[in-house]
Amino acid sequence: ELKNIVKTFNQTKAVQDLSFKIPNGSVFGLLGPNGAGKTTTIRMIMNIIKPDNGDILFDNRPITKTDYKCIGYLPEERGLYQKSRLKETLVYFAGLKGLKKNESQLRVDKYLERFGLTNYANRKIEELSKGNQQKIQFIISIIHNPKLIILDEPFTGLDPINQILLKEIIEEINKNGTTVVFSTHQMEQVEKLCSSICLINNGQMVLNGNLRQIKENYGLRGFEIHFQGEKENLADIKSFNLRNLDDEKVTGELIPEIGLNDVLKEVMEKVIVTHFQVLEPSLEQIFIDLVNKEN
Repeated sequence: ELKNIVKTFNQTKAVQDLSFKIPNGSVFGLLGPNGAGKTTTIRMIMNIIKPDNGDILFDNRPITKTDYKCIGYLPEERGLYQKSRLKETLVYFAGLKGLKKNESQLRVDKYLERFGLTNYANRKIEELSKGNQQKIQFIISIIHNPKLIILDEPFTGLDPINQILLKEIIEEINKNGTTVVFSTHQMEQVEKLCSSICLINNGQMVLNGNLRQIKENYGLRGFEIHFQGEKENLADIKSFNLRNLDDEKVTGELIPEIGLNDVLKEVMEKVIVTHFQVLEPSLEQIFIDLVNKEN
Protein backbone atom coordinates (compact mmCIF):
# COMPACT_ATOMS: atom_id res chain seq x y z
CA GLU A 1 0.00 0.00 0.00
CA LEU A 2 1.20 3.50 -0.88
CA LYS A 3 0.05 6.39 1.28
CA ASN A 4 0.49 10.00 0.08
CA ILE A 5 3.80 9.35 -1.69
CA VAL A 6 5.67 12.39 -3.01
CA LYS A 7 8.89 12.47 -5.06
CA THR A 8 10.49 15.58 -6.53
CA PHE A 9 13.47 15.83 -8.89
CA ASN A 10 14.96 19.30 -9.42
CA GLN A 11 11.71 20.98 -8.34
CA THR A 12 9.69 18.79 -10.74
CA LYS A 13 7.14 16.64 -8.93
CA ALA A 14 7.46 13.19 -10.50
CA VAL A 15 4.94 11.72 -8.03
CA GLN A 16 2.35 13.86 -6.26
CA ASP A 17 0.50 12.64 -3.19
CA LEU A 18 -0.01 9.18 -4.69
CA SER A 19 -2.07 6.62 -2.74
CA PHE A 20 -3.32 3.18 -3.75
CA LYS A 21 -3.61 -0.32 -2.33
CA ILE A 22 -2.73 -3.50 -4.22
CA PRO A 23 -5.19 -6.30 -3.30
CA ASN A 24 -3.43 -9.36 -1.93
CA GLY A 25 -3.34 -12.18 -4.49
CA SER A 26 -4.38 -9.94 -7.39
CA VAL A 27 -2.83 -9.15 -10.76
CA PHE A 28 -2.54 -5.37 -10.59
CA GLY A 29 -1.79 -3.03 -13.48
CA LEU A 30 0.11 0.22 -12.86
CA LEU A 31 -0.63 2.26 -15.98
CA GLY A 32 0.09 5.65 -17.43
CA PRO A 33 1.62 7.47 -20.40
CA ASN A 34 5.36 8.09 -20.75
CA GLY A 35 6.61 10.30 -17.93
CA ALA A 36 3.57 9.63 -15.74
CA GLY A 37 5.69 8.47 -12.80
CA LYS A 38 5.23 4.69 -13.06
CA THR A 39 8.89 3.67 -12.95
CA THR A 40 9.65 6.25 -10.24
CA THR A 41 6.83 4.74 -8.17
CA ILE A 42 8.15 1.20 -8.69
CA ARG A 43 11.67 2.27 -7.74
CA MET A 44 10.35 3.76 -4.51
CA ILE A 45 8.50 0.53 -3.71
CA MET A 46 11.77 -1.36 -4.34
CA ASN A 47 13.76 1.07 -2.13
CA ILE A 48 16.02 2.04 -5.04
CA ILE A 49 15.08 5.65 -4.35
CA LYS A 50 13.42 7.13 -1.28
CA PRO A 51 10.15 9.06 -1.32
CA ASP A 52 10.32 12.63 -0.05
CA ASN A 53 7.09 12.09 1.87
CA GLY A 54 4.57 9.34 2.47
CA ASP A 55 4.56 5.71 3.57
CA ILE A 56 4.99 2.37 1.82
CA LEU A 57 3.41 -0.58 3.63
CA PHE A 58 3.84 -4.34 3.10
CA ASP A 59 1.36 -6.65 4.83
CA ASN A 60 -0.11 -3.57 6.60
CA ARG A 61 3.20 -2.48 8.17
CA PRO A 62 6.19 -0.38 7.06
CA ILE A 63 8.22 -2.29 4.47
CA THR A 64 11.62 -3.58 5.72
CA LYS A 65 14.83 -4.89 4.16
CA THR A 66 13.81 -8.43 5.08
CA ASP A 67 10.63 -8.06 3.01
CA TYR A 68 12.66 -7.69 -0.18
CA LYS A 69 13.61 -11.38 0.07
CA CYS A 70 9.91 -12.02 -0.63
CA ILE A 71 9.71 -9.67 -3.63
CA GLY A 72 10.72 -10.27 -7.23
CA TYR A 73 11.50 -7.37 -9.56
CA LEU A 74 11.90 -7.15 -13.33
CA PRO A 75 13.18 -3.66 -14.24
CA GLU A 76 12.43 -2.06 -17.58
CA GLU A 77 16.14 -1.61 -18.30
CA ARG A 78 18.24 -4.75 -18.66
CA GLY A 79 20.85 -5.09 -15.92
CA LEU A 80 22.57 -8.42 -16.61
CA TYR A 81 26.30 -9.11 -16.39
CA GLN A 82 27.11 -9.39 -20.09
CA LYS A 83 30.35 -11.40 -19.71
CA SER A 84 28.82 -13.97 -17.35
CA ARG A 85 27.37 -17.26 -18.52
CA LEU A 86 23.61 -17.79 -18.49
CA LYS A 87 23.25 -20.59 -15.97
CA GLU A 88 25.92 -19.16 -13.65
CA THR A 89 24.04 -15.85 -13.65
CA LEU A 90 20.72 -17.44 -12.72
CA VAL A 91 22.25 -19.57 -9.95
CA TYR A 92 24.05 -16.50 -8.59
CA PHE A 93 20.86 -14.41 -8.39
CA ALA A 94 18.94 -17.32 -6.86
CA GLY A 95 21.61 -17.44 -4.16
CA LEU A 96 21.17 -13.73 -3.48
CA LYS A 97 17.51 -14.46 -2.77
CA GLY A 98 18.45 -17.06 -0.15
CA LEU A 99 18.22 -20.32 -2.13
CA LYS A 100 20.80 -23.03 -1.44
CA LYS A 101 22.93 -24.13 -4.38
CA ASN A 102 21.22 -27.49 -4.97
CA GLU A 103 17.76 -25.90 -4.94
CA SER A 104 19.01 -23.10 -7.18
CA GLN A 105 20.32 -25.60 -9.73
CA LEU A 106 17.01 -27.50 -9.81
CA ARG A 107 14.89 -24.39 -10.27
CA VAL A 108 17.24 -22.90 -12.86
CA ASP A 109 17.18 -26.11 -14.92
CA LYS A 110 13.37 -26.19 -14.74
CA TYR A 111 13.00 -22.64 -16.03
CA LEU A 112 15.69 -23.02 -18.71
CA GLU A 113 13.72 -25.94 -20.08
CA ARG A 114 10.40 -24.10 -19.79
CA PHE A 115 11.76 -21.14 -21.77
CA GLY A 116 13.65 -23.23 -24.33
CA LEU A 117 17.02 -21.97 -23.10
CA THR A 118 18.69 -25.24 -22.03
CA ASN A 119 21.03 -25.24 -25.04
CA TYR A 120 22.15 -21.69 -24.13
CA ALA A 121 23.09 -22.53 -20.52
CA ASN A 122 26.84 -22.04 -21.04
CA ARG A 123 26.56 -19.07 -23.41
CA LYS A 124 27.62 -15.61 -22.28
CA ILE A 125 24.77 -13.18 -21.75
CA GLU A 126 26.13 -10.85 -24.44
CA GLU A 127 25.72 -13.62 -27.02
CA LEU A 128 21.98 -13.88 -26.47
CA SER A 129 19.18 -12.01 -28.24
CA LYS A 130 17.28 -9.20 -26.52
CA GLY A 131 14.26 -11.46 -26.21
CA ASN A 132 16.27 -14.20 -24.51
CA GLN A 133 17.86 -11.67 -22.16
CA GLN A 134 14.35 -10.51 -21.24
CA LYS A 135 13.38 -14.10 -20.44
CA ILE A 136 16.44 -14.41 -18.19
CA GLN A 137 15.50 -11.29 -16.24
CA PHE A 138 11.97 -12.64 -15.83
CA ILE A 139 13.32 -15.95 -14.48
CA ILE A 140 15.47 -14.02 -11.98
CA SER A 141 12.35 -12.18 -10.75
CA ILE A 142 10.42 -15.41 -10.01
CA ILE A 143 13.18 -17.94 -9.17
CA HIS A 144 12.67 -17.62 -5.39
CA ASN A 145 8.85 -18.00 -5.43
CA PRO A 146 8.21 -14.47 -4.11
CA LYS A 147 5.01 -13.29 -2.42
CA LEU A 148 5.01 -10.20 -4.64
CA ILE A 149 6.37 -9.77 -8.17
CA ILE A 150 6.78 -6.36 -9.80
CA LEU A 151 7.21 -6.43 -13.58
CA ASP A 152 8.07 -3.21 -15.44
CA GLU A 153 7.26 -3.63 -19.17
CA PRO A 154 7.74 -7.43 -19.03
CA PHE A 155 6.78 -8.08 -22.67
CA THR A 156 9.52 -5.87 -24.15
CA GLY A 157 11.49 -7.68 -26.85
CA LEU A 158 9.35 -10.83 -26.77
CA ASP A 159 7.72 -12.33 -29.85
CA PRO A 160 4.02 -13.33 -29.67
CA ILE A 161 4.79 -16.96 -28.74
CA ASN A 162 6.96 -15.96 -25.80
CA GLN A 163 4.44 -13.31 -24.72
CA ILE A 164 1.86 -16.10 -24.45
CA LEU A 165 4.32 -18.23 -22.44
CA LEU A 166 5.01 -15.32 -20.11
CA LYS A 167 1.29 -14.77 -19.56
CA GLU A 168 0.81 -18.46 -18.80
CA ILE A 169 3.51 -18.38 -16.14
CA ILE A 170 2.17 -15.13 -14.64
CA GLU A 171 -1.26 -16.75 -14.36
CA GLU A 172 0.24 -19.90 -12.80
CA ILE A 173 2.20 -18.09 -10.12
CA ASN A 174 -0.79 -15.87 -9.38
CA LYS A 175 -3.01 -18.96 -8.89
CA ASN A 176 -0.42 -20.18 -6.39
CA GLY A 177 -1.02 -17.05 -4.29
CA THR A 178 1.60 -14.59 -5.57
CA THR A 179 0.53 -10.98 -6.01
CA VAL A 180 1.63 -9.64 -9.41
CA VAL A 181 2.12 -5.96 -10.25
CA PHE A 182 3.01 -4.96 -13.74
CA SER A 183 3.43 -1.76 -15.63
CA THR A 184 2.98 -1.81 -19.39
CA HIS A 185 1.78 0.26 -22.33
CA GLN A 186 0.12 -2.81 -23.86
CA MET A 187 -3.49 -2.32 -22.84
CA GLU A 188 -4.66 -5.59 -24.38
CA GLN A 189 -2.31 -7.45 -22.03
CA VAL A 190 -3.74 -5.56 -19.06
CA GLU A 191 -7.31 -6.47 -20.04
CA LYS A 192 -6.39 -10.16 -20.31
CA LEU A 193 -4.43 -10.38 -17.06
CA CYS A 194 -5.39 -7.70 -14.56
CA SER A 195 -8.20 -7.75 -12.01
CA SER A 196 -7.35 -4.27 -10.63
CA ILE A 197 -5.59 -1.21 -12.03
CA CYS A 198 -4.26 2.20 -11.09
CA LEU A 199 -3.91 4.81 -13.83
CA ILE A 200 -1.57 7.68 -13.08
CA ASN A 201 -0.81 10.81 -15.09
CA ASN A 202 1.59 13.63 -14.25
CA GLY A 203 2.46 11.80 -11.04
CA GLN A 204 -1.15 11.76 -9.79
CA MET A 205 -3.74 9.03 -9.52
CA VAL A 206 -6.46 9.39 -12.15
CA LEU A 207 -8.29 6.07 -11.80
CA ASN A 208 -8.02 3.20 -9.34
CA GLY A 209 -9.98 0.03 -8.59
CA ASN A 210 -11.45 -3.21 -9.91
CA LEU A 211 -11.16 -3.33 -13.71
CA ARG A 212 -14.62 -4.83 -14.27
CA GLN A 213 -16.22 -2.20 -12.02
CA ILE A 214 -14.31 0.60 -13.75
CA LYS A 215 -15.65 -0.49 -17.14
CA GLU A 216 -19.20 -0.67 -15.83
CA ASN A 217 -18.91 2.77 -14.22
CA TYR A 218 -17.43 4.23 -17.41
CA GLY A 219 -20.63 3.25 -19.17
CA LEU A 220 -21.73 0.73 -21.76
CA ARG A 221 -22.46 3.22 -24.53
CA GLY A 222 -21.31 1.30 -27.62
CA PHE A 223 -23.26 -1.31 -29.55
CA GLU A 224 -23.21 -3.41 -32.71
CA ILE A 225 -26.23 -4.37 -34.81
CA HIS A 226 -26.22 -6.95 -37.61
CA PHE A 227 -29.00 -6.48 -40.13
CA GLN A 228 -30.51 -7.44 -43.47
CA GLY A 229 -31.53 -4.66 -45.80
CA GLU A 230 -30.14 -1.57 -47.49
CA LYS A 231 -27.37 0.09 -45.47
CA GLU A 232 -28.31 3.44 -47.02
CA ASN A 233 -31.46 3.32 -44.88
CA LEU A 234 -29.28 3.73 -41.78
CA ALA A 235 -26.93 6.40 -43.10
CA ASP A 236 -28.90 9.35 -41.73
CA ILE A 237 -30.20 7.75 -38.53
CA LYS A 238 -30.75 10.21 -35.66
CA SER A 239 -30.99 8.08 -32.49
CA PHE A 240 -27.25 7.34 -32.09
CA ASN A 241 -23.78 8.47 -33.13
CA LEU A 242 -22.66 6.36 -36.07
CA ARG A 243 -19.21 4.77 -35.80
CA ASN A 244 -19.15 2.41 -38.75
CA LEU A 245 -21.63 1.13 -41.35
CA ASP A 246 -21.20 -1.67 -43.89
CA ASP A 247 -23.52 -3.99 -45.82
CA GLU A 248 -24.33 -6.25 -42.86
CA LYS A 249 -23.36 -4.41 -39.67
CA VAL A 250 -23.60 -1.02 -38.00
CA THR A 251 -21.72 0.07 -34.88
CA GLY A 252 -22.62 3.17 -32.93
CA GLU A 253 -22.64 4.97 -29.62
CA LEU A 254 -25.66 5.97 -27.58
CA ILE A 255 -26.63 9.63 -27.34
CA PRO A 256 -27.37 10.85 -23.79
CA GLU A 257 -31.04 10.48 -22.83
CA ILE A 258 -31.72 7.99 -25.65
CA GLY A 259 -31.92 4.31 -24.67
CA LEU A 260 -31.13 1.09 -26.49
CA ASN A 261 -34.83 0.33 -27.01
CA ASP A 262 -35.24 3.64 -28.84
CA VAL A 263 -32.30 2.84 -31.09
CA LEU A 264 -33.60 -0.66 -31.88
CA LYS A 265 -37.06 0.70 -32.62
CA GLU A 266 -35.73 3.18 -35.18
CA VAL A 267 -33.35 0.63 -36.76
CA MET A 268 -36.09 -2.02 -37.05
CA GLU A 269 -38.27 0.46 -38.90
CA LYS A 270 -35.59 0.64 -41.61
CA VAL A 271 -33.98 -2.86 -41.75
CA ILE A 272 -34.37 -6.39 -40.34
CA VAL A 273 -32.24 -6.82 -37.18
CA THR A 274 -30.55 -10.25 -36.99
CA HIS A 275 -28.17 -9.71 -34.07
CA PHE A 276 -27.61 -7.10 -31.38
CA GLN A 277 -24.64 -6.72 -29.01
CA VAL A 278 -23.59 -4.14 -26.40
CA LEU A 279 -19.88 -3.28 -26.66
CA GLU A 280 -18.08 -2.56 -23.41
CA PRO A 281 -15.46 0.22 -23.55
CA SER A 282 -11.90 -0.98 -24.05
CA LEU A 283 -9.33 -0.10 -21.42
CA GLU A 284 -7.34 1.60 -24.17
CA GLN A 285 -10.27 3.93 -24.91
CA ILE A 286 -10.78 4.70 -21.21
CA PHE A 287 -7.04 5.32 -20.87
CA ILE A 288 -6.94 7.71 -23.84
CA ASP A 289 -10.07 9.60 -22.80
CA LEU A 290 -8.92 10.15 -19.21
CA VAL A 291 -5.34 11.10 -20.10
CA ASN A 292 -6.55 13.57 -22.74
CA LYS A 293 -8.97 15.06 -20.21
CA GLU A 294 -6.16 15.46 -17.66
CA ASN A 295 -3.83 17.09 -20.18
